[in-house]
Amino acid sequence: MNYPMNPILDTPGAIAGPATAAIAVVIPSYRVTRHILGVIAGIGPEVARIYVVDDKCPDASGAFVRANCSDPRVTVLEHAENQGVGGAVMTGYRAAIDDGARVIVKIDGDGQMDAALLPDFVAPILAGEADYTKGNRFFDLEQIRQMPAMRLFGNAVLSLMTKVSSGYWNLFDPTNGYTAIHADAARHLPFDKISRRYFFETDMLFRLNTLGAVVADVPMDAKYGDEVSNLKISKVVTEFALKHVRNLGKRLFYNYYLRNMSLASLELPLGLGLLGFGTVYGLARWIGSAESDVATPAGSVMLAALPVIMGVQLILAFLAYDIASVPTRPLHKKTLFRRVP
Repeated sequence: MNYPMNPILDTPGAIAGPATAAIAVVIPSYRVTRHILGVIAGIGPEVARIYVVDDKCPDASGAFVRANCSDPRVTVLEHAENQGVGGAVMTGYRAAIDDGARVIVKIDGDGQMDAALLPDFVAPILAGEADYTKGNRFFDLEQIRQMPAMRLFGNAVLSLMTKVSSGYWNLFDPTNGYTAIHADAARHLPFDKISRRYFFETDMLFRLNTLGAVVADVPMDAKYGDEVSNLKISKVVTEFALKHVRNLGKRLFYNYYLRNMSLASLELPLGLGLLGFGTVYGLARWIGSAESDVATPAGSVMLAALPVIMGVQLILAFLAYDIASVPTRPLHKKTLFRRVP
């Protein structure tokens, strides 16, 4: 689902009431001293608390914020060792939950994310339509022309892999770090298991799917200034691919065998088995025929082709079931996960 700007939440006075008084913002801070004060200044009055997490920044951004920011909403948290963006966000989540936040928004400190869009990310969560929202820079085809070609291609590939491994077939732009989450969903995340580095946003989606959380894309414009991205697609593609395979295996086991059993639980292994048998048998007979220079009997061809056809059909049926199984009922509205007073 894509959520446009909410006209009710677009007015600062309309979002400063009791229902939204517990909105918190987490800002991971690492080498962003040039921009972080501007990011904080751009955060509107609808936000009650702002957590700046100094992730062992070599520029001492935490001390910089303390010395130069007078906003009473700001709390600076510091890591003794660098933990990556994921570790910084988890530290911010813990602090916000402990302070009673209802919705927690994560914004980067490099100035690439427009704080004025914050109501758009919070609106679906407060309306009970989503547990987690994330930015999608691919919504406006005119705007994505600003995106460098290599980054555009890399995001498209990562998006496809994320759809498969996370189970959120309706989402795009998985590495987008502009996110918001309901505190009741965040408190059920395995903070110590979530990836700490660049795979953080993607791993979050996998973890949320295993919880049955509803995730929605929020359209936003691509914005690139003079900041240099530390994410190099060529260096992380292999690492990401291996982690996607790992998460896919875990998700399939959790959702189709450990927590639930359905017809799809049979379709996948049968489909893979038939496809594998047909492929191996067909190749073996083809090689044998080529070596003996004797035509393969029609019966042998059919014995190889039929399992392949049936296997592909079963796998496609499983994919159709998986795509239709994207969570639609928000986690924070389920009785099982409601916070006990």
